Amino acid sequence: MYKLDYASPIGIIEISSTEYFITSVLFAEREEMLNLPTDDTPQHLLDCYTELDEYFKGQRKDFSVLYKLQGTMFQTSVWQALTTVPYGNTASYKEIALKIENEKAVRAVGMTNSKNVISIIVPCHRVIGQNGKLTGYAGGLWRKQWLLEHELKYSFNLN
Repeated sequence: MYKLDYASPIGIIEISSTEYFITSVLFAEREEMLNLPTDDTPQHLLDCYTELDEYFKGQRKDFSVLYKLQGTMFQTSVWQALTTVPYGNTASYKEIALKIENEKAVRAVGMTNSKNVISIIVPCHRVIGQNGKLTGYAGGLWRKQWLLEHELKYSFNLN
C-alpha cells in the first residue's frame, strides 16, 4: 500500500493506492503532511495528486486516474451512478436510486454514498436532499458546501 498527502484548501487529503490503482482519497483530519513522495511512489499516485491539484485550482472537472471501487454489487452501482452527476451540478438521493433502477432504495443509496472512499473523484459531495438541502458528508458539511461552491464557480470556465 502506498500513500501520498495532498494539502487542499479544505484540509489534507490522503491518497492511498496499490501498485496499480487508487484505493482511497480521504480527508485526513490532521494538520501535518505525513506521506510525501518517494522514489518508489507509483506514477498513478503522483498523477492523482496532480489531478487533485488541477481540480482545486479550477483547471479540471473530470479525473482520469485508475481507481478501484470495492463493495457489493449494489454499492458499486451507486458509486458508478455518482460519476454520472456532472461537475457543477447536483442530484438527489432519489435521482441516484432511479439511475440504478431501484427507486425504493433511497436510504440505502444515502448509506452507500457515505461509504464512498474515493472522495471528489467519485463525487458523493454532489448528492443532496430532494428538498435541495445539504445532507451528510463524511468530510463534513462545510467541505461539501465548499466543494459545491467551488465547482459552481469554475463550471462555466472549463470545457
